[in-house]
Amino acid sequence: MSFAIAAAGTGGHIIPGLAVAEQLVAKGVGKDRILFIGGNRMEADLIPGEGYPLLQIELQGLVRSLSARNLRIPGVVWRAAGAAGRALLDRQVKAVLCMGSYVTVPVALAARRLGISLYLHEQNVEAGLANRFAKRWADRSLLSFPRTKGMAGEVVGYPLRSMLTNLDKSRVRTEGLERYRLSEQPTTVGVMGGSLGAKVINEAVTALAASWSGPPLQMVHLAGDRKRDSVTTEEDSPAVTRRVLGFEHRMDLFYGVSDLVITRAGAGLMEAAVTGTPSILIPGSFAGKHQLSNARAVVGAEAALLVEESDLGSLGRILETLLADSPRRTRMGQAAIKAVQPGAASTIADMLMDGADAAS
Repeated sequence: MSFAIAAAGTGGHIIPGLAVAEQLVAKGVGKDRILFIGGNRMEADLIPGEGYPLLQIELQGLVRSLSARNLRIPGVVWRAAGAAGRALLDRQVKAVLCMGSYVTVPVALAARRLGISLYLHEQNVEAGLANRFAKRWADRSLLSFPRTKGMAGEVVGYPLRSMLTNLDKSRVRTEGLERYRLSEQPTTVGVMGGSLGAKVINEAVTALAASWSGPPLQMVHLAGDRKRDSVTTEEDSPAVTRRVLGFEHRMDLFYGVSDLVITRAGAGLMEAAVTGTPSILIPGSFAGKHQLSNARAVVGAEAALLVEESDLGSLGRILETLLADSPRRTRMGQAAIKAVQPGAASTIADMLMDGADAAS
């Protein structure tokens, strides 16, 4: 049997899709039987690099304001749905999973027209526009958080890759320290501004590293491939050892060495939680500030601290206070693990296989 996963744009959509695909493979589905559908952004390199076929469809994204460009959306979506539908038929796809990215609507429309089992997954506390629109066609809508705004469905959790859900930090820590050329001491802080990086976080952490007056500190800073060259360590305090990378495929090593992470409140929030890593969350101000709702859900469970972009000047003080309080970090890590459902990817893979069996 064959499956299709629509995931595009950023790691927040693509990585969970890959996590589900990984579980399908673990259950006996060949990679060549799992078609990813996306565009020409991050997925164009990442998905083929993981060994999965990728159908790239042209689709102009919706402009979040009054614009003449939006008048062309129906025609663009219809043509994209046609391309997706032909691929679904050619590959005899029996179940489709859409991850809420900008390719969701045409792929969901194609699945609906062809009578193929359709599943939606929403990664955020506030459902995105694509899922809100496509939910009318879905056989099952799957949620990461209880009480998701704008979308009813079954709470299954956030799908994460097995390298993180099965992570033994003590086992990989030595390899991670060698990879990043770090020492066992002092404390190591991981920094991640999302899969594409975040300029505001890069700048805030660079300023923090330059002005740091606290105890010795190590950092692994994932700045984003396109933003890596704009990040410099030349003015870092002598007390700071900072390794700057673009993108990291071995996130198990990143979390294996991180005693604490500074991250956005998308995929990074869930990854930190499932690995029991205390976090300082800096939600993005984009897309209706949905990350702020994500952050508040985890902060409410006392698993993380929240710093909004407008208050980044306080980041150094908050970091120093947290680094000085090891018992609190331990409590946060324990609370974080309780806040997630680590088996979500396997659960969703089972649902897809059940749907495909019923359609056969």
